[in-house]
Amino acid sequence: MQREEKQLEASLDALLSQVADLKNSLGSFIYKLENEYDRLTWPSVLDSFALLSGQLNTLNKVLKHEKTPLFRNQVIIPLVLSPDRDEDLMRQTEGRVPVFSHEVVPDHLRTKPDPEVEEQEKQLTTDAARIGADAAQKQIQSLNKMCSNLLEKISKEERESESGGLRPNKQTFNPADTNALVAAVAFGKGLSNWRPSGSSGPGQPGQPGAGTILAGTSGLQQVQMSGAPSQQQPMLSGVQMAQAGQPGKMPSGIKTNIKSASMHPYQR
Repeated sequence: MQREEKQLEASLDALLSQVADLKNSLGSFIYKLENEYDRLTWPSVLDSFALLSGQLNTLNKVLKHEKTPLFRNQVIIPLVLSPDRDEDLMRQTEGRVPVFSHEVVPDHLRTKPDPEVEEQEKQLTTDAARIGADAAQKQIQSLNKMCSNLLEKISKEERESESGGLRPNKQTFNPADTNALVAAVAFGKGLSNWRPSGSSGPGQPGQPGAGTILAGTSGLQQVQMSGAPSQQQPMLSGVQMAQAGQPGKMPSGIKTNIKSASMHPYQR
């Protein structure tokens, strides 16, 4: 009897030590998440998860060890229930349980879940037993297929995002050309006075207008209109006014003939 009690005490001490280490690790990890989230990196988070996973595995090994007694066979009976504040209980529970009364005992010494939870668990177990082996296998395969497709899509998105971040953005415009175009539109910078033929007025540099043609001839300009040979001179002035008002355009129905003359018409 004494041997079993000593073995139980040793197992409880080892279990308490493992639980204390696990509690400290969880506390430090929660502190990092709440206070150092701005400096927290993913490798440090993975290290914390690896530490917690290792401690949980160690705790399971302690519970499954052959020398560890079955704690489920041990019964805990509350000897004293008091509504008064217990300082020793406060110290052992680190301030979580101030009193050990009839209100807290069912929660802390419960060995089964709540009746509602237990009923839901039984219902789920019954529903699972109704499904045949073939149907269950089909559902498992369908779920695995969905998970595989989802993981493939996530991996593809991650690869595309990584490749897009590493690849520099290709520039689709030339800043120098853009600045030159803005300067030309806003201030006329770099634009010449040359105009295409047919739209330039008389006397434009580089374009042979009506004045240049008349100045280059050494004869008399004679304008003839069908049906009115006696109105040559007035019609000439009308042609010149039309040329001045609409550069490069001639009125319809007017024929211009340039013949040699002894004097320039503008020298009269």
